[in-house]
Parts: sequence; structure tokens; C-alpha cells
Amino acid sequence: MSNTTRHGKKKIGRLYGVGVGPGDPELLTLRAHHLLSRIPVIFVPLKDEKSSSYARSVIKNLVKKSDGKVVGVVLPMLRDKEKLADYWLKAAESMWRYLKKGEDCAFVNIGDPLLYGTFIHILETLQKSHPEIEVEVIPGISSINAAAARAIVPLASNDERIAIISGNRADKVIRETLENFDTVVFIKMNKVFDRLLTILEELKLVEKCVYVRRCTTQDEEIIRDISKLKGEKVDYFSLLIVRK
Repeated sequence: MSNTTRHGKKKIGRLYGVGVGPGDPELLTLRAHHLLSRIPVIFVPLKDEKSSSYARSVIKNLVKKSDGKVVGVVLPMLRDKEKLADYWLKAAESMWRYLKKGEDCAFVNIGDPLLYGTFIHILETLQKSHPEIEVEVIPGISSINAAAARAIVPLASNDERIAIISGNRADKVIRETLENFDTVVFIKMNKVFDRLLTILEELKLVEKCVYVRRCTTQDEEIIRDISKLKGEKVDYFSLLIVRK
């Protein structure tokens, strides 16, 4: 297939943001499976240069059957947006090296690319300097949906309201959210779990909670008595569902 348009201009590759679900390879969508089987370049996020990629572990068997090249990009789990911006820029530049040559690229994102996905930042960074890039997003099963399914906890029904919130938010915001919504899902709470537990105890909501860690994987853990987690190190890939 030619990498030039009919006017002789070099064609730019298409960027795909691919959601690969919460961890179980069987939860890949057919669209994601087909795409990753044929895409020439697949980018996977790394915590650091020495770590393995959680996202790549989900697609490892699929990539073996593909002729595509797998490229790791370092995207550390930091809260400092200024420091992260440097990593987003490096990842975007790495992708552009392939895209400008007409090669399609996929960025693999755990869960769904547009729901708290790292892909959002990569996309915004790329579009600032190269707005002409064609983009397609392949949605994936989010950890929120998967955790609710594994714990068999309804997220919302009828006229109920649901909120998704970072555990890093201020105590006042957390309290207001818990008071105003029927179901609240807490993500990014691994470093603040004890503070969150204290608020839930004050509001007498501890018995309404379920903690889910690495859902759908062999390391999955579901805990309904969350008080036993007090003082424990909580996994980064975990969340808490509070259903009043």
C-alpha cells in the first residue's frame, strides 16, 4: 500500500488509542484484537526503563503472532504534571518518528483510553504540534465496569447518580461526593487509603464498600470488609466501590 496521496504528498500514519481492558486477555474486544494483529508499530507504557509493561502483558500472546514492532515509552506514575509533561512529549516525539513516515501506530492503554487513560495526554501533546494526525480510539472495558461485574455490585439503576473520583481529592470534596451520589467509585487511592477509610467511617459507609484489586487477573482480590485494609499497602491497580 502506498504511503503517498494521489497528489504526491507523503501520507501520515494513523494513530490508534487501543483500550485492552482491565487485565484478562479474553476481555480484549474483537476490534482491538484485529487491529493489534496487523498494526506495524505498537507502543506500550512503562513505569521506568527497567520495569515490564502491564499493558504489554495483556497482549503478549497476540503480539507474538504479529509482525509489528513493540516500543516501550516511559510514563512514570507521578502527580507532578510539569514533570509528566516532559515524558508525554518524549512519547509523542517517539510516535511521530513513525507516523511521519506513513506508519500506523497504536498506543495500548489498560482499561479504556479516554477514561483516565494516559492516552489522553499523549494525544493532546501530539495534536498541539501535529493537528493533521488522523486518530481512532478503540474503546476498552474499564476497570470500573470489570470490578463491578466481578463483585456483582450494580453501579447505577433507574434515576441513581454515579460519581468517579480520585482518592487524592480534598476531604471536603470526598465528603460532598459521598453525600450527593448513590454510588461512588474511588480510583487512585493507593497512597491515601487510610484517610479515605477515616471519612467512610465517619459517614458510616464502611459496610457499603467493596475493594477490588487487579480485577480479572490471577492476582484479583475482592474484599468487602475494608476495615481489615487499614495500615496496609494498597495496590495501585485497585479501586473502591461505595454503593449506598
